[in-house]
Amino acid sequence: MVSIKKKIIDEKAYYYIEHSYRKNGQVHKKEKYLGTKIPKNIEKLKEALLLELYQELWFKKFDIIKDNLSKRKKNLPKSIEEKDLEYFAIIFTYTTNKIEGSTLTYRETALLLEKGITPANRSIEDIKEAEQHREVFYDMLKYDKKIRMSTLLYWHKKIFQYTKKNKAGKIRDYPVRISGSKHIPPTPIELDLLIREFFNWYNQNKNKVHPIQLAALAHFKFVSIHPFGDGNGRISRLLMNYVLNENGYPMLIIDYTQRKSYYTALERSNMTNDERIFTLWFFRRYLKENKEFLG
Repeated sequence: MVSIKKKIIDEKAYYYIEHSYRKNGQVHKKEKYLGTKIPKNIEKLKEALLLELYQELWFKKFDIIKDNLSKRKKNLPKSIEEKDLEYFAIIFTYTTNKIEGSTLTYRETALLLEKGITPANRSIEDIKEAEQHREVFYDMLKYDKKIRMSTLLYWHKKIFQYTKKNKAGKIRDYPVRISGSKHIPPTPIELDLLIREFFNWYNQNKNKVHPIQLAALAHFKFVSIHPFGDGNGRISRLLMNYVLNENGYPMLIIDYTQRKSYYTALERSNMTNDERIFTLWFFRRYLKENKEFLG
């Protein structure tokens, strides 16, 4: 977090903004001089300091990843690119559903989606939601219009139309709680305004904010609104990958084995009202998952 520091020199006060961060296991500080008074636009100055730091620590690496992905695709036969995409679709479908409690194993998911082999002794809900999620994933890749709530409602309806008919494609009109979380999602009466504010924010920032940061924030903000009775995480992760894919960056799989740290980052951001906690978790995860493209 960016904080204001005061230094007294010859009995005179001088103000700075300062942010501490870890790099290679050591604590570093970045600061900027403000003057002898705290400026009125202090919040903008704090954001500017963070943006400068993000550029140094994260954004340059993200852009190297994008460039190397682009170079790789140019030299990749179409058939291999399609196979890689199908591989991603299967893993993404497996993990995003597993996080939400699906009983299907990775092998069962792969056999179901690649060969149409239905696993025995598994719930029909888990099977149908896997099949439908894969379809929606490919719909998302082809989507080339302005993203709207109607888009997300369509994705939601398509995933859950056979398993949660009373919730599929509908904004909830009842309160919900998140199991194991202290965060209480907004009440139904708040949802309309929050959804409109979310898309206003997205449309105003989609060409201003770095795409990786935009993907992280879109995920966090939307899942925090929790507009659906079920499936908020799955739609938020689809939205996250929509942003990444649209901007030419590798898409991200949040692995089931990482769910504890993932949920913790979401929880801490919500409880402290500091979205940077989740953003930094996302940045670290993204770099780790794409280290092959850093050269």
